[in-house]
Amino acid sequence: MPGGLNGKKSAYGGRTSVRVVVVGDKGTGKSSLIAATASETFPDNVPRLLPPTHLPDYFYPDLVPVTVIDTSSSMENRGKLIEELRRADAVVLTYACDQPITLTRLTSYWLPELRRLEVKVPVIVVGCKLDLRDERHPVSLEQVMAPVMQEFRETETCIECSAATLIQVPDVFFYAQRAVLHPTAPLFDQEKQCLKPRCRRALQRIFTLCDHDMDGALNDAELNEFQVKCFHTHLQPAEIVGVKRVVQEREQNGVNDFGLTLAGFLVLHTLFIEKGRPETAWAVLREFGYNDDLELRHDFLPIPTKRAPDQTVELTNVAIEYLRGVFRLYDIDNDGSLRPSELDDLFQTAPESPWGNDPYKDAVERTPVGNFGFKGFLSEWALMTAIDPAHSLANLIYIGYGRDPSSALSVTRRRSVDRKKQRTERNVFQCFVFGPKKSGKSALLDSFLGRKFSDDYIPTTEERYAANVVEQLGGVKKTLILREIPEEIVKKLLSNKESLAACNVAVFVYDSSDEYSWKRARELLMEVARRGEETGYGMPCLLVAAKDDLDPYPMAVQDSDRVCQQLGMEIPISLSMKFRDPNNVFCRIISTAERPHLSIPETEAGRNRKYYRQLVSSSLIFVSGLIAVAAAVGVTGLAAYRTYTAKKNA
Repeated sequence: MPGGLNGKKSAYGGRTSVRVVVVGDKGTGKSSLIAATASETFPDNVPRLLPPTHLPDYFYPDLVPVTVIDTSSSMENRGKLIEELRRADAVVLTYACDQPITLTRLTSYWLPELRRLEVKVPVIVVGCKLDLRDERHPVSLEQVMAPVMQEFRETETCIECSAATLIQVPDVFFYAQRAVLHPTAPLFDQEKQCLKPRCRRALQRIFTLCDHDMDGALNDAELNEFQVKCFHTHLQPAEIVGVKRVVQEREQNGVNDFGLTLAGFLVLHTLFIEKGRPETAWAVLREFGYNDDLELRHDFLPIPTKRAPDQTVELTNVAIEYLRGVFRLYDIDNDGSLRPSELDDLFQTAPESPWGNDPYKDAVERTPVGNFGFKGFLSEWALMTAIDPAHSLANLIYIGYGRDPSSALSVTRRRSVDRKKQRTERNVFQCFVFGPKKSGKSALLDSFLGRKFSDDYIPTTEERYAANVVEQLGGVKKTLILREIPEEIVKKLLSNKESLAACNVAVFVYDSSDEYSWKRARELLMEVARRGEETGYGMPCLLVAAKDDLDPYPMAVQDSDRVCQQLGMEIPISLSMKFRDPNNVFCRIISTAERPHLSIPETEAGRNRKYYRQLVSSSLIFVSGLIAVAAAVGVTGLAAYRTYTAKKNA
């Protein structure tokens, strides 16, 4: 494409320098290459090992300086070599054009060694001493290096040069710098010769944003606006015709009567990359906010960062209404649910579907055939917003949220303030579920998601989430997030001072038929309660006596009632997930969360601390009173003295 697309420099992800490490066999010309590049002349005497060499920013069109590190290939310097390779942004790997054995060593030693050391940066293969090659045996660089680049995909570019004649010497570190600032690997699959999925998805989103009239093509005006936005220059009518002609030669469906289609837009960027101009594609991607991982940069995501640990983030009503519209739009068959294919279509402009892995996978209720109903859809968004607001906002933007991004999220009031005001304004509540092994924690979460009870015991070793919408009396709907905490990681969790900050309610599940289960649940309750008191993040707590269908442990009922009375909690909730006990424990959890000042367990240590604080406070008030009286007496005495002095002088 003409104008800005044929060479205008672009943004490059915020880098301020590039570090290039030069490696290769002894005598291949590493030091001479570096010295010739820096001085722009062939040096007469070159040290065996150069110190770090700085190539200033004005050497390069991107105005980013390069630091070049010379290395020794001797065994005694191997530790230093490995250290430098691990700090490298790019590697220049040299061989000597007049020494065929050094070319063979690229694949027999150096490239495998870089892989073994897990040096995952671009590699520029450079043939030095081009002026010394025996011209009686001509070598085609393309034929020699094609198999190498095929086997070692990390090889970005191959180039030959001569430090003695300065042939292509400056180009070596230009290519190294460009491989760092504008990498091809995230964009293009060299083996399949096509755009990588993330790049394709990002370009599809950009195309959709530029297709203002939503007719599935970029007309001349839209194409020109795209050019100006990304490259700050206009396209002439003849240039637009030329672009369309080039695209149509490659892809018949790349152009239609309305303009450049999505297929043509993708082909256009493929052509740039294939012709060795990835910087053009990166200019477009970075203008629309993408970083080197092809995700939206943080500066495009206005997430409230200055919030207290006991504040959480929720979707606003504006965002929820937008999601409601999106759900209806992609529910093609109007069955009130999204099939996996419909969900894939919804997230086709995101880097990938965000709910395919933990903690979102299997975290919400689905229809019997595995589709997302609207409740499950909203619950998944609520969960993602609660535990990763930036990820949630980014995906909202990926799927087309066009309002000011700051209008999508809201920060809740602090839980400590909610306790003082004795009410909360939250719409999403987080409940931590504690309990010993085999107590029924997982069954509680499964029941919450409408899943059938199973007698098979599968231990939970990692934290697990379950989110759903709970409808209360009067039709009021709140979202509840259950977070199952395996017994083995409770100690680690509580070691973090702020681990309980986001918890609105803590539930302690125990097997009501098992003595050990009750005693261990009681211990966990006391541990969590003490930690809540120490950190100031105390929360309402509930005991759940699970497996109510079994014969109860005789002392559990009396003991649990006594513990609840001592701690100021409600009596345990008895239920059986096996027989679907009608007791709606989830509504109880919500109502407990809505009264944040009640059911907070108070341990004996906590009562002592509270008594001490009250005692100190009373003492301070008493002392303050004495000071006030003394001050008043002092002021009165001073006034009397001044009156006496005045009379005496008169």
